[in-house]
Amino acid sequence: MPHRSELYEDIPSVCWPIVYSPDYNITFMGLEKLHPFDAGKWGKVINFLKEEKLIGDDLIVQAREATDEDLLVVHTRRYLNKLKAGKLAVDRGWAINVGGGFHHCSSDKGGGFCAYADITLAIKFLFERVPGVSKATIIDLDAHQGNGHERDFMDDQKVYIMDVYNRYIYPGDGFAKRAIKRKVELEWGTEDTEYLQKVHTHVEGALNELKPDIIVYNAGTDILDGDPLGGLAISPQGIVKRDEVVFKAARSRRIPILMVTSGGYQKRTARIIADSILNLHNLGLIDKELVASEAENSKVEKMIRDSVTDLTNLSL
Repeated sequence: MPHRSELYEDIPSVCWPIVYSPDYNITFMGLEKLHPFDAGKWGKVINFLKEEKLIGDDLIVQAREATDEDLLVVHTRRYLNKLKAGKLAVDRGWAINVGGGFHHCSSDKGGGFCAYADITLAIKFLFERVPGVSKATIIDLDAHQGNGHERDFMDDQKVYIMDVYNRYIYPGDGFAKRAIKRKVELEWGTEDTEYLQKVHTHVEGALNELKPDIIVYNAGTDILDGDPLGGLAISPQGIVKRDEVVFKAARSRRIPILMVTSGGYQKRTARIIADSILNLHNLGLIDKELVASEAENSKVEKMIRDSVTDLTNLSL
């Protein structure tokens, strides 16, 4: 029996399934400037999209706050007692949460700037509440290994995990690696050509091996050349192309996809995320009308897309 939740609401069809809250942007008397993470990058992404006339305030899905009862779907009471509540972003169809992607957090342990296991929670909500959704694929392309969701789904055959990461950096979680179905470990300084070839090959391979009912795409920008924590050397154009590759693979197979933005520790990553979203729109891979037109052709797909509204990502 699904637990009771106030996170479920109907989203007006005029809204883009782009999820954001001003509360995503973290400030603490200026001390956030001393941290490598750009605590205001999510707001900057939204502002860039507004400048390009893609969205307006009235067209954005406002993230809602998750209760302890919602968080207990994944986390233990003991763990929640150590934390304050976060934000749950509401998604549908294809969806992009400009926050989220806390892939180092598992059900009972945080880590690596990650307090809530939002990827795990999104998938468990889907399995619990959406008839016909029984298989999920996580495509984790952040520069770091996604050990949180890997630990949570270690023995779950319904969840297929593909992870592409710098083998030499945090977290180096050997136990969690056992959950990865398609593991791609990169060398220091990997550049565009090699990276994009591997991403394309393995995304296609993963989705050919198992067609999921939902893709959760962790699109970290810490792969960017010069990132102080990622150790890779991917250009801004390479990141835009990477996201295009993943969305093309999902859309060509008519698989709903949820993108979260995860890590990225340079000031310019906000502009790159916005450019990527604009590119996806220009290519027709994301559009307000796309969801509706496809839903008309399949009641099952409509159920999934509408229900993804009710599910997804926790953002601080």
